[in-house]
Amino acid sequence: MTMRQQPLPAYIRHLLLGGVATLMWAPMPAFADTPAQNTTNTSNTQNAPDASKAKQLGNITVTAQSRTQQMEQVPIPLQILTAKQIDTQAATDLSKISLFVPGLVVDGSQPTQPNYSLRGISTSDFGIGTESAVGVYIDGVYAARSGGALLAFNDIDRIEVLKGPQGTLFGRNAAGGAISIVTKEPTDKFEGKVVVRFGNDGEKYTNALLNMPINKDMALRISVVDNQSDGWIKDQANGQHYGKNDDWGSRMVYRWNITPDTRLLWSFDHERLNQPPRPAFGLVALSNDTNERPPFPPNPQTYINPLNSPLYNDAITADERREFNDSTLIIDHSFSWGSFTSTTAWRYFNTYNDEDDDGTNHIVSYLDTANIEHNNSYYQEFKLSGDNDLMDWVSGVSFYSEQARQTSQVNTNTSSLDTLAQNVDGLGLPLTEITGALQAQGLPFSLLNDPWREQISNDGNFKAYAAFGDVIWHLNDQWDLTTGLRYTEDQKQFTWYTPPRTAAAFDQTVAELMATGIYGMLPPDAQGALQAFGGNIIFPNAVGQWVQAKNSWHDFSPRAVLSYKATPNVMGYLSVTKGYKAGGYNSLQVGSLYAPEKVWNYETGIKMVVPDYNLLFNASAYYYRYSNLQSSVLNPNSSGSGVPFYTVMTSDQHAHGLETEVQWQPVDALRLNFTSAYIDSTYIEGISTSGANLAGEPTGEPFFSATAGFDYTWGDVYNGNLEFNMQYAYRGPTRCNADSGFQGTCLTTPLFSVGTSSNRVDARLDWHTPDERWGVGLYVNNMFNKRYVVSIGNDSTNDFGTPYAVVTPPRVYGVELRTKF
Repeated sequence: MTMRQQPLPAYIRHLLLGGVATLMWAPMPAFADTPAQNTTNTSNTQNAPDASKAKQLGNITVTAQSRTQQMEQVPIPLQILTAKQIDTQAATDLSKISLFVPGLVVDGSQPTQPNYSLRGISTSDFGIGTESAVGVYIDGVYAARSGGALLAFNDIDRIEVLKGPQGTLFGRNAAGGAISIVTKEPTDKFEGKVVVRFGNDGEKYTNALLNMPINKDMALRISVVDNQSDGWIKDQANGQHYGKNDDWGSRMVYRWNITPDTRLLWSFDHERLNQPPRPAFGLVALSNDTNERPPFPPNPQTYINPLNSPLYNDAITADERREFNDSTLIIDHSFSWGSFTSTTAWRYFNTYNDEDDDGTNHIVSYLDTANIEHNNSYYQEFKLSGDNDLMDWVSGVSFYSEQARQTSQVNTNTSSLDTLAQNVDGLGLPLTEITGALQAQGLPFSLLNDPWREQISNDGNFKAYAAFGDVIWHLNDQWDLTTGLRYTEDQKQFTWYTPPRTAAAFDQTVAELMATGIYGMLPPDAQGALQAFGGNIIFPNAVGQWVQAKNSWHDFSPRAVLSYKATPNVMGYLSVTKGYKAGGYNSLQVGSLYAPEKVWNYETGIKMVVPDYNLLFNASAYYYRYSNLQSSVLNPNSSGSGVPFYTVMTSDQHAHGLETEVQWQPVDALRLNFTSAYIDSTYIEGISTSGANLAGEPTGEPFFSATAGFDYTWGDVYNGNLEFNMQYAYRGPTRCNADSGFQGTCLTTPLFSVGTSSNRVDARLDWHTPDERWGVGLYVNNMFNKRYVVSIGNDSTNDFGTPYAVVTPPRVYGVELRTKF
């Protein structure tokens, strides 16, 4: 080894032994994108600690404060995912690696409808009337809708996960935090790279990059990614494979140094995704008779285990697809006193997601839902920034415009609605009895097995205007005071339209009954049933009417941060920040309106580097209080048709938490890392859609989550470096409340449980030449094949008696070949 360290002081030794050392067997991210050093030099000239090595642990340039700074200089709790860490774990999008950021959860089981949660704050943003509380930004441009917020990684430089409200600098809809994805820019060096992976379940992944200087002032960077697989589960009835990957994307970036002080950067992204939807595993054991009705109500004590049960999904038009394009133009100019930056961005995508919602292939319980979206947005920002001995400052204005369309479909049939009529009061005589009576009289009429569709269509036109300013005042060599303020005005227009249900075959049969006079001979209860089925059952409100809403909101979001540098390597800070999310509408509830969401966050933290021990330590403690937090929840629809639907629940919440990060390089060849998050999040007040009073109860967020791991490198192995990397991630059990069972986030049955703690181990053994021109790696994610039931879908539990489960995929492993030139 080339470094010999001094003994650690007791407080640091206890910290490491109590955190990192206890998990040293577990996996670990790489901390910087620098190549591993050859460790064979045993010269005694390097026995003293090298302070520069310790500083490199946090030597990552970030733009979290709209300025270029080193990570350890930023008085904001943030965690960085570097390009090397993403590649090491063979992650193809953020959902595949988010477990290794304690406090962050990205559910990517439906890539066109992902769910982001940070510090326990989550909004399932699949309705265009509401927006996520966690903002996703790509090269500084807000990804307005979840449909275009979870894209395949393509030439990523780093991901900055900023925890706590970021409204002052990032703007609207960052009340819970911000995820800033930064891509790579063209360089003046000709280079190329090709990465190919082959894995289990037919995985075939290719990533290719070409960077080309055009002349001394211009350069072009082109990259493509293609991710294909055969899927990890097969439908036992029709042979359809689920869990497949079918995603292709390309990116082009052009840079032109117009003058020594003026630069133009233009990028264009395209992605095409087309794969089966998320599989739904039925929990009720049924026979092969597809006309068998499930027992009602279902009994959780008899649920089968979805982790080893067969899959039966029969959604007729099952598919999940997306076409995405965006273009971003950045022009910046340097003056003697500062700089000016203009950012112009356009984003466009179409998505379609149709999935099975009953987990069976029985015609008498058929239910599928489809979410169809079209989105077009435009963003313009002008920013000025500068610095001097007194202050670093940034100011700007922005404009955002979005046009969104959404159709929410429910597809079923009259046999399934007949099951609903038998299970739920209000629909009158079941259709099976009417059909049976007709056929008993020798009449060739059937009211069963006819397709039935209901839907709601929404149009949204949204505009947002903002002006902001942020100043870091250098009070003296040790004290800085940061003050910032953003003014935001949101203007929204929203429309609901519910067309009459579509049931052509059923309507034709009823018309024939009426034309032949048979309808008039039916008993009153049979006529009442046919009348009940004559209109919308699932979406019965304002049928055939246009309902419009127009609202505007404005907000001032300030922040104040006082930071103190005790030494050049130790900084402490205190901060007060406010976050804001605009009001909105529930796409499935005609005429609904929600007030804006606001949060105040109080935080203190420390960031330090200990050069003598090549150690980095960060910690922060916080308290936040949310008002009118908007959450997407399942509504039992008890006073309506009985068919549950997702709506928006508002509540007040508060939480306090503690986060830590440790990076330690005891010797050149070994790097260790440990991060953790503790949070106690509870409701102040809130009444759930199921009627439960949640005041004082936990919100569901686990108390504790953590990651730990190591990276070890051997030098001079077949003229290259051999690197072994492991990472371990843990997330504690869900803290259940009175509504968790109905929402499907907590459940205990004889064969499985929902809401248990989860853990995952990833590992990689990688050989590469010292210049990394050639490389080959063996990787495995979820090494011990830990699988979990994520949630229970109760969409059809209270009407058809067909609950289903969403489960995590199995282990992924493969070999990677790469070259660069």
